Amino acid sequence: MEFGPVDLEDALGAVLAHSVPLPGGRLKKGKVLQAADIAALREAGRARVIAARLGPADMGEDAAALALAEALVAGSQGLELQPVGTGRVNVMAKGAGIARIDPAKVAAVNNADPAITLATVPEWHRMEPRGMVATVKIIAYGLEKASVSAACAAGHGALDLALPVLSDAVMIETVVGEGLGDKGHRVTEERLQRLGVKLGPEVLVPHEETALAEALAQARGALILILTASATSDIRDVAPSALRRAGGVVEHFGMPVDPGNLLFIGSLNGVPVVGLPGCARSPALNGADWVLERLICGVPVTGADIRGMGVGGLLKDIPTRPRPRDRKG
Repeated sequence: MEFGPVDLEDALGAVLAHSVPLPGGRLKKGKVLQAADIAALREAGRARVIAARLGPADMGEDAAALALAEALVAGSQGLELQPVGTGRVNVMAKGAGIARIDPAKVAAVNNADPAITLATVPEWHRMEPRGMVATVKIIAYGLEKASVSAACAAGHGALDLALPVLSDAVMIETVVGEGLGDKGHRVTEERLQRLGVKLGPEVLVPHEETALAEALAQARGALILILTASATSDIRDVAPSALRRAGGVVEHFGMPVDPGNLLFIGSLNGVPVVGLPGCARSPALNGADWVLERLICGVPVTGADIRGMGVGGLLKDIPTRPRPRDRKG
């Protein structure tokens, strides 16, 4: 692609790089100059314009953006493309789900050519219907077809939307004395509804291992949640012990996400079990959201996955959280 000042005699078919005001209106940047445009420029006293001229080996910005966007969503049933314009294509979620993104492929696309840019939401970000997952922007008016082909190959299938596969859940809450009210159930119900999951009726049991184990053994749902009156502070605490007593497995305790540290995951008869941290009673984003959203959308969550959530895991500072005392010298 050639770029720079172009005499009007050679400007037919060139792409105008900057808008030009004219007595009868304005020629907008990005316009492919036609004979009438050149005549209007001459009448306005212009002899040259700044323009881009594509050669046989080049591809225009819109064609390049569309080709790359189509390659990125190849095979996806949950994503769709908005119409291309000014070298940009937005990738949208058709419905609710979580963004499945291959970071290595995204990096490879952005390394293919400086004129090619791909920006996405964070990996596993929860999407609302019609939410934007990514945007492709070609920042030059044209570039070599070879660069576009390389980017398409590098990014093929890099973007997808993991759709919900679970439809129902049950939550067992432990109580001490009069309990903490029904806020935990209400907030969890709202949290799950975002991905179309129905939460069963409230189940309350004493904060005691045997009682919780019996409730777990009777639980029926595609996902089992436990919310205890007192936070789980050890893998041998009431809730993890009750899960094991009921015949289940505790796979991991703790997570490097704050709020959300005191979460555990496990399974019972093949059903995923999540021991929720106390912060799950709040609708604010916390580590439990990340775990629940993946499980609901059929994405396995292992201890290694949770340990890898530390970068970006500092979600919010809690003003009332105790801080180390200042040391006086």
